[in-house]
Amino acid sequence: MILAVALALVSALATNVAFLLKQRGAVLAPSVEVTHPLRSAAALFRSKWFALGWVVAVSAWGLHVGALSLAPLSVVQAVLAAGLVFLAVLAERFFGFALGRRQWIGVVITAIGLSIIALTVGPRGDNAPGYALAALIVVECTVFVLATGLAVLSSHHGYLRARQGLLLGAASGALFGVSDIALKFLTHAVQGGVLELVSPWTGAALAASVVAFYASARGLQIGPGVEVIALTSVAANLTAIIGGILVFRDSIGAGTVGITGRMIAFVLVIAGAALIPAPLRAAEGRAQE
Repeated sequence: MILAVALALVSALATNVAFLLKQRGAVLAPSVEVTHPLRSAAALFRSKWFALGWVVAVSAWGLHVGALSLAPLSVVQAVLAAGLVFLAVLAERFFGFALGRRQWIGVVITAIGLSIIALTVGPRGDNAPGYALAALIVVECTVFVLATGLAVLSSHHGYLRARQGLLLGAASGALFGVSDIALKFLTHAVQGGVLELVSPWTGAALAASVVAFYASARGLQIGPGVEVIALTSVAANLTAIIGGILVFRDSIGAGTVGITGRMIAFVLVIAGAALIPAPLRAAEGRAQE
């Protein structure tokens, strides 16, 4: 469990570095066009900042998969939620964003929530009898449809269009969460042999990741950078934590005190994360490509 938490923390740090690098590159690249996905992807990767961010993101993904293979999904995602602490510090110290008091309060609350989670770890959810296949199908399909629909609607309605960057960030985060749930399933399945990777859930993980890639890139282009990243993180963590509990029967603690403490911790992590998305202004003189 300690190794899994360590991997998740390093993954969280790398993930937020990757997001900030990709945001810097995305705003310098031509607009992402759904009708020209290959051309849009090529344009994004021609930006050195976006390409570097993507390389860092792949490394973070590898660490994430390692953490998922060692610990319950909800625990890994709760640790990753603490990545918002890294996001706040990195954004202000190295990427020229100015955070207000509300954002720092959110950082502290998130850190407290993470500490409570670490102190109330119950039995591993992996010890539960299997996983709930019906819940897996329902959660994956429902979130995929809703998130994709939100991404599409955000460009067709005036009220939503004004907040399109934020909505695309939330939609991409939910889709990243869907991918995480599918990956957790595959870490179970691969124990029966590598051929188990030839699965509809591999396709689900890839499909969710591809849609999330374009939604996230467009959101970073047109929305306030740190706010979009924060919403992406919140949506991904919330989706995956719920999936871990419903699908993989992840523990929510041992005993009354443990269960209560962990439930409070999950609320604190999400509440703290919710405080971070607020008006943020890039400081003058932010480094350009």
